[in-house]
Amino acid sequence: MAPKGTDYLEIAHQRAIEKKTHVSFPQLKYPSLRDEGLRDPLQWLQGKSMDDGAEGLWRVHDGLYDLGEFVETHPGGAEWLELTKGTDITEAFECHHIRSIAEKILPRFYIRNAKTPRNSPFTFKEDGFFRTLKKLVSEEIEKVPKERLRYSDMLTDGLFATLLVASALSCWSSNYWLTMGFYIVASVSLAWLVVASHNYIHRRTNWRMYYFNLSLWSYRDFRVSHALSHHLYPNTLMDLEISAFEPLIFWNPRKNVPYYANFAILFELIFFPFAFIINFVKRTILIFLRDGFFTKHIRWHDLVGFLLPLWMYLASGTSFIHVLTMWLGIICGGSFIFFLIGSNAAHHHPKIFKDGDQVSDVTVDWGMHELEAVMDRPNINDSHFKVITFFGHHALHHLFPTLDHAVLEYLYPVFIRHCEKYKANFRLMSQLELFIGQVKMTLKTDPSLLSERYS
Repeated sequence: MAPKGTDYLEIAHQRAIEKKTHVSFPQLKYPSLRDEGLRDPLQWLQGKSMDDGAEGLWRVHDGLYDLGEFVETHPGGAEWLELTKGTDITEAFECHHIRSIAEKILPRFYIRNAKTPRNSPFTFKEDGFFRTLKKLVSEEIEKVPKERLRYSDMLTDGLFATLLVASALSCWSSNYWLTMGFYIVASVSLAWLVVASHNYIHRRTNWRMYYFNLSLWSYRDFRVSHALSHHLYPNTLMDLEISAFEPLIFWNPRKNVPYYANFAILFELIFFPFAFIINFVKRTILIFLRDGFFTKHIRWHDLVGFLLPLWMYLASGTSFIHVLTMWLGIICGGSFIFFLIGSNAAHHHPKIFKDGDQVSDVTVDWGMHELEAVMDRPNINDSHFKVITFFGHHALHHLFPTLDHAVLEYLYPVFIRHCEKYKANFRLMSQLELFIGQVKMTLKTDPSLLSERYS
């Protein structure tokens, strides 16, 4: 019988340190390159390819496939396959393809079986939670009114228009209070636009995903750190959105964190306003530090962010220095709001799974794990505007990321019934409770027992 309480957790943690494995999933290798370099998306992909046993091909479950000839004709866009070559794409393959057409096509590209077990704890059994839910959802989305899809488009385009008007007026106005008012509106609009554009980054290549780049960040980076890392392996050691904040902010509970980690909330307040700019500077530095970074990862749309100050200059007719100052202010304001929303959206609370916490099964159904790593907010989900600007319908979005947010609200009846049938840990919590929980999570050193997360 396993030891109880902190004794069990301390022993598991110590063994993980000695063997270089995960804590919650000790059968898995500690992610290569996780704690090195600048923790950029290309490095994460490189480390993943070292661990996945894909042999330069694409791995799905235990099979290796050569999708090279399929890259340009991939319905979701070539970029998804370009980025993931040489890695295990099982989780992405399963949740990005709701209908069965992809499974029927895949065998055409089969090469051989992989030589090593998957370095992932997640399963996709035919009668498991996620696979059976996916079949129900594929039927349910056919019933969704097609006009609903326009709601997200109109709201997102409206935020873009508001950003253009407010940013130009912030430069044009000579009244201090009006200038400040337009600056605040522009900053909020930018943050909300970046959140809303995330709705399109998960999907097939489309022009609205380029809105994200107005932040000076790269949607291509975000596709890796968010769609391919965080969404597929939330709150595990393979989640780049967790490791990227270390060693300043530790969201995984650990006893050996440095003393300054207790001041994480202060680091957040200092870091968040400059995060957009820091991401841009980091990418620029990597062009010179890493061979091939420019050709592998820099694209024309990285310049989209500079269209906003150009617009502000042409529309306002004011000096370049004044425009530059206002633009950088809007970038910093938008950055602070975006990261404040993101860090308190769904994933950081003492009752939400983090690597180090005890699990009921070390080979868990992927969908069941997603619900362990997320909480939903009823006071956000009650409005589509709030849903698209505050990462709403978070649990369903994690399970089915390629669906427009406007579709997700129609899936709740079948989703709730399915959770009850499989006893899945779907939970609701207010935004305020999640905010307080996020602060508590940065101070937490003792991992949780399973019973504590269900209480």
